[in-house]
Amino acid sequence: MSETKAIPKAKLKAMNEPPILYSREGHIGLLELNRPEGRNAMTPELLDAFAETLPSIRADRELRVLIITGRGSCFSAGADFKAGVQREGGGGLPHERSYGMYEPFLGVLDIDVPIIGALNGHAVGGGFGLTLLTDIRIGNREAKYGANFARIGLHSGLGISYLLPRLIGISKASELLFTGRLIQGEEAERIGLFSKAVAPEAVLDEARALAEEIASAAPLAVRAMKATMRRMNGLRIKEAAAIEAPIQAETLATEDAKEGMNAILEKRAPKFKGR
Repeated sequence: MSETKAIPKAKLKAMNEPPILYSREGHIGLLELNRPEGRNAMTPELLDAFAETLPSIRADRELRVLIITGRGSCFSAGADFKAGVQREGGGGLPHERSYGMYEPFLGVLDIDVPIIGALNGHAVGGGFGLTLLTDIRIGNREAKYGANFARIGLHSGLGISYLLPRLIGISKASELLFTGRLIQGEEAERIGLFSKAVAPEAVLDEARALAEEIASAAPLAVRAMKATMRRMNGLRIKEAAAIEAPIQAETLATEDAKEGMNAILEKRAPKFKGR
């Protein structure tokens, strides 16, 4: 007879909590990815809750600044390979499922107030892509960040190949995307990806202090300047993500992608064959 293992109380409590938490204090909102036991990975549950939370945030006219962070030691580990790297979107075709994986996070682009990423811990893959959608990033100087898609055998998604070169330049972005290398918060600050990298315990406090400063400025002017900067810089991120999706779907069907994901799950180095 097989023995049923009891789920630890701490894990059971975490599973019963909402995967996304939102609160507002004064004019500052706080959106938290709340699956720390799963490294805030992009599970269907978390993505659905993220999408369901955004409309109320967009409709809140008292909101002047939004902070996005993750609970626990990880901001977001990106895709959960056990749950899959595609998601039902506008249809059932492979590229639609690839785009559907990122569509909830892309919803932050429709928020017209400044968004600060309080990047409390590691942000990898799609989790890293979410950080690029924020307007200002405060990072953990000890954590690791980056788009590791090349090390898994996949093309990047979420508009990363569009955004990253515009944030840090084509040469550095090419280096990071082609190698899939992760960088620490200190380097992210040095290359201009983060406004500031601080001690792990100081990340959220730094983000809140900056949010208070922004919230004290004229809200209509701040929103207008955010809109103008996006327009002047030609930030058509959703269109970029839609261009990436078919290419990512093609790479997902390769033997290398299967090998890359298996290697991650088995905690070993992948052996790519170029097919």
